[in-house]
Amino acid sequence: MSTPLLIPRGTPRVQYLADGAQRVFTYPFPIFEAGDLQVFLGAALQSTGYAVGGAGASAGGAVTFADAPADGTLVLLRRRLPIERTSDFGDSGPLPAAALNGELDRLTAALQQVAGDQELMLRYADTDRPASPLLPDRDLRQGKLLAFDGAGNPTVRPPVDEEALATYIPPGAGATARPVRDKLSDLASVKDFGAVGDGLADDTLAIQAALTSAKAVFVPPGTYRIANTLTLGYGRTLYGAGQSSILRGASNGFDLIHLPDGYASLSGLRLERGKVGVRLFGRDGPCVQNALADLTLWEPEVGLLLDGHTDPNFPCYWNSVVRVLVARPAKHGVWLTRTGAGDTPNANRFHAVRVYSLSAPITGCGFFVEQGKYNNAFLDCEANLSADAEACFRVGAVTDKTLIVNFYAESLGAVPNLQLDAGSVETAVTNLFSAAAGPAILDRSGGQYTALNAGYPEKNRLQRSRITELVVEALRYDTEYVEPPAGGVVALDLTSSVYLVSAYGGPVELRLPKAEAANGHAVTIKRTDAAIHPLMVTEVGGPGPDGRSVALGNRYDLVTLVSNGAGWWIVAGNSLPGNAHYHEGSGLFEPDLNQQLYLVSAWTGAVEVLLPDPAAAHAVGRTVTVKKADTSGNRVTVTAAVGGGPDREAIALTGQGHAVTAMSNGAGWHILGRNP
Repeated sequence: MSTPLLIPRGTPRVQYLADGAQRVFTYPFPIFEAGDLQVFLGAALQSTGYAVGGAGASAGGAVTFADAPADGTLVLLRRRLPIERTSDFGDSGPLPAAALNGELDRLTAALQQVAGDQELMLRYADTDRPASPLLPDRDLRQGKLLAFDGAGNPTVRPPVDEEALATYIPPGAGATARPVRDKLSDLASVKDFGAVGDGLADDTLAIQAALTSAKAVFVPPGTYRIANTLTLGYGRTLYGAGQSSILRGASNGFDLIHLPDGYASLSGLRLERGKVGVRLFGRDGPCVQNALADLTLWEPEVGLLLDGHTDPNFPCYWNSVVRVLVARPAKHGVWLTRTGAGDTPNANRFHAVRVYSLSAPITGCGFFVEQGKYNNAFLDCEANLSADAEACFRVGAVTDKTLIVNFYAESLGAVPNLQLDAGSVETAVTNLFSAAAGPAILDRSGGQYTALNAGYPEKNRLQRSRITELVVEALRYDTEYVEPPAGGVVALDLTSSVYLVSAYGGPVELRLPKAEAANGHAVTIKRTDAAIHPLMVTEVGGPGPDGRSVALGNRYDLVTLVSNGAGWWIVAGNSLPGNAHYHEGSGLFEPDLNQQLYLVSAWTGAVEVLLPDPAAAHAVGRTVTVKKADTSGNRVTVTAAVGGGPDREAIALTGQGHAVTAMSNGAGWHILGRNP
């Protein structure tokens, strides 16, 4: 005995959205035989490629496809019966229960079918007030438009003015009529090419078709599912309505948008997922003058990638990125690099670009200029990263003249605010706000940068700057204390302006670098101890300050030196032992007046000390003392090239300790003191 078929309550129709993998789809209503079930893929009725199971079962059954329907395809299963009666019961004849049940089942199924069709029809609501369902007579409605009157009953209206619809005249003087079709073609929408924007349908081909056909394409509010990379070619524009216009990658396995050429514009969009959110590179032509503005990129692996690529003739130059947020990147927020033999990305501009981890993990950097040789500029940008990041901003080894102005760096971890790799050259930093717990500037470049107001500990650091006029309100010098425990040679690297030196532990030699390697450097050296050990200032491979070694003999002795590239010169000092000169030898001695005191020995014979012409440039204003230092009976006579000698006479010093002090006023030498 067969199980009777029951027709449960419900609509004999069910829909599914395929995911590209599912092959079996159930239908929860009974059918009498397999041919009663219609199978649709999208709007197309199918006749092959599937098998129907469960015919004759009250609970329904399943359709099994030979190949899984494509991802995003709408699958419709519905029961469809012919409205007919194929059996009859004779008068006083037999009335089998099975036959009667079968007829009632088909009748019930047909009624469900009709009811289901009515649900899809345009009709009055059950709660609507009574209204006429009758159309106006044929003669009245001919050439007219169907409308509804004030009571909600069907009526007719005159046809639309086709001429008015065919042309458009904007308001204002001088406006001309244009075809409406031309007016509408001013704006191309992705929906004009079949994009749905419901977050389920695959809109990749529709959007790419729009970008291929139109110069500028609008993305209306909606969520557009993207399953492959979109290409924005030369001079093309893709723009949306802001955060409500969403392009969502189906996965992070591919780049979301490519700009492989120049003069393209991308703006007003929210981009979600992607291996790279937006990649700029010269594949089809020079990647120049592209503009990215008012974008948010959510959860990409890399937010923005500027790539020098493979061909130096197709560089990545002069692109502008303004008001962009990269949120929750897995690797880098903004990355400048080169994946082939092309040129590095150069002279690109970033303004108000922000990278936020929002507590999500990140393995790289907020901004990473890995390669970029000239003048990539970052103004008013920000990176706020989780504690596992490499750096808020990192300047790589193949970089030159990177400009960073008003950068905001923040992290709860010990993340470097700014990291300069070895090899980076002439990075310029102004107004670095360092809110990460790591170093303000982690410098591995060997000082190849300049920084102004760039965070603790070196908040105002300038290196090798040429200034034609400088007004200073407060001038401070970097000072270094030097005290070798056992004395010895100390090579001065001139990283400080003032050296305070102690020779308490033993004799000290402060060795200046060669003057030719220190052109323009000025340095002050002062002795701080009162020990008996000598403290000498010398020069590497050179004669030393003023052509000699300088001794700082007493506590608080000091000397200020400057190099002109040819030698070290003393420009200031106090009580230097070098101000005395000892001369021994008979005959004529002409002092150079570089010292104040000349001790002269006449032990080997009489000596004439000949002072220069008092009008000579090196003599005017000079005061000099000549003193006999030996015990012999030989004379030391002080004369002058003009006037015979001090006070116009030759002065004879006959005994040890005899001395004369004279000064030149430019006209003659005059005696200031004499012994005896």
